[in-house]
Amino acid sequence: MDWSKVGTAFFVMMSLTTTVGFVYDGDPFELIASVTFNLIATLLKLGSKKTLSAELLATSLAADLHLIPALIFYEMGTRHTLVEALAWGALVANVFSVIILIVETVIEAREEEWW
Repeated sequence: MDWSKVGTAFFVMMSLTTTVGFVYDGDPFELIASVTFNLIATLLKLGSKKTLSAELLATSLAADLHLIPALIFYEMGTRHTLVEALAWGALVANVFSVIILIVETVIEAREEEWW
């Protein structure tokens, strides 16, 4: 078992699920957790040299650039609709990240079958 892959997938899923929780409930602690998990997932994706690693990193950076301003605007207490819109954008980026992780896993499984 590749523990680095497990860790990356874990933090991607945690970011996705906490973002969903924030969109649903609006709890600021979920937004903080989502930012934290997403930043960790981004750091874990930096050293990856797999087929779709650039796409994985891009989705994670897109989510970061949605969640960090969302947290700043939330803490300022202004533009709650903008905070929600940014959280939805991060949610979409995280969904794409999970899809790319699944595609990457299928590609790796087929490569292992080939050899």
